[in-house]
Amino acid sequence: MAAEKKTDEKNYVITVGRQFGSGGRELGKALANELGINYYDKELLAEAARQAGVDPEYFESRDERFPSFMHGLFSFSMGVTPMCYYTGTGAITDDGLYKAISNFLLEKADSESFVVVGRSADYILRDHPRVTNIFVHAPMEECVRRITSRADALTAEKAEALARRTNKWRADYYNFFTDKEWGHATSYDLTIDSSLLTMADNVAIVKEFLRRRGYID
Repeated sequence: MAAEKKTDEKNYVITVGRQFGSGGRELGKALANELGINYYDKELLAEAARQAGVDPEYFESRDERFPSFMHGLFSFSMGVTPMCYYTGTGAITDDGLYKAISNFLLEKADSESFVVVGRSADYILRDHPRVTNIFVHAPMEECVRRITSRADALTAEKAEALARRTNKWRADYYNFFTDKEWGHATSYDLTIDSSLLTMADNVAIVKEFLRRRGYID
């Protein structure tokens, strides 16, 4: 009889879905720092690309975008069941990209605790026994304020257009690869309006939730 994995008894994962400009990435980083665990975002793309033998810039260009392979024939299944990485021409497919990210997250979840932002990680890790799924949102005016504060060249109008466009990309990606709805409360354990409290308070709320679930002391 194979020995049971001990890592699942102590490791936990926090997945963070987020509206563009809501501060989800900031919350994810703050949680990782506070809890002393790893944080995966762009790093996830770079490592998944390395493992798949693909240029990381290609991964980033297709990051959380609705698949472009609908017109072709391919080996594809929902979730993380077996898929091929490459087409007959040797180019990676969007389903292969998703599979590479899935493999990376599943491998990491067996060996460590971490925070991961986006990439439908909550669905990929749905069978992990200790995962908390968060969605971060905020009123549009707050998202616009945050976006313009980090990108001086953007007007409020352009920032709002960017936020709406990016949210649509993320929703299309998530809804395609999962059987859930992006941003809907039933898809997550916690939904947080980041504008109501300070980021430190938001971190404290998530920590208390993790403590009550028995994930941390």
